[in-house]
Amino acid sequence: KGPSMRFNPKARVDQSQIEDVGGSGSGGGLGGGGMRLPIPLPGGGGGRMGLGTILIFVLLFVLAQCLGITGGGGSSSTTQQQPTQQQPQTGSSQCQTGADANASDKCAVELFTTSIQDYWARTFPEQTNGKYERIKTVLFSGSTQSACGQASSEMGPFYCPTDRKVYLDSTFFKDMLQGQLGAKGGPFAIGYVVAHEYGHHIENMLGILGKIRTQQGENSDSVKVELMADCLGGMWAKDAQTTKDADGNTIISDLTQDDIKAAIDAAQAVGDDRIQQKSSGRVNPESWTHGSAAQRMAAFNTGLKTGSLQSCNLFG
Repeated sequence: KGPSMRFNPKARVDQSQIEDVGGSGSGGGLGGGGMRLPIPLPGGGGGRMGLGTILIFVLLFVLAQCLGITGGGGSSSTTQQQPTQQQPQTGSSQCQTGADANASDKCAVELFTTSIQDYWARTFPEQTNGKYERIKTVLFSGSTQSACGQASSEMGPFYCPTDRKVYLDSTFFKDMLQGQLGAKGGPFAIGYVVAHEYGHHIENMLGILGKIRTQQGENSDSVKVELMADCLGGMWAKDAQTTKDADGNTIISDLTQDDIKAAIDAAQAVGDDRIQQKSSGRVNPESWTHGSAAQRMAAFNTGLKTGSLQSCNLFG
């Protein structure tokens, strides 16, 4: 027994929603004046392996904004060599159908993107009377440049509000989520991560990202933004099996409680307290930026149970 979620082999990836920039070397640091929080993490580099992404800063002195699933790691440097940029291409030739997605994490990310955007294209107008803006998932290997600065595989997935794109290195799931953080994994855990980042896009469309004033602490605006993204991810999970591709094919089937548990396990694995415990053996709620394991699990469950944007909106 265990996760049994499968993609419909006939379901097709919407290639227009994917940007594949391929490999661009292993650059470090965050370019473009971006900022990251120095949270030491277990393993490598004297305990400073760069897990996680940047929280959003809305103060005027900040030059770049990013929102990710985990806390920031490492410190940025403007002296590090920047990677050579490759021309992005729309879509990935090796990822076309649900059969491809069942065999590859990268292709799974692409088809989850199709599913999540189908969900919000229907749900956002229903619950807000507004129109959903479809965006792109940018898949890279090593590092690439975003409008929020340099994206690297060590940062984990993130949403950049400046160019309105989700950036993701698919090796994150095996190397970091399951490896460093010890999550159980499984395909629906990947779905949770992608859905969380698209949750930040929903927040951006609602004008919520501009309301952040406090950046640290268990009750900070930053934590509220992350918990709301977890809740929005839960909303998608509730109706994931109803999502369809452009041809009307159902995308996801055989979703079980074990799949849901795998997604919740992933949410817990990226809790600030879990990361702090692994990195330093101590938990400091005053420095939280994304919320505890319990908070993130509860937020996901709220969205899963209610399917309501109003219930997820922690900014009222």
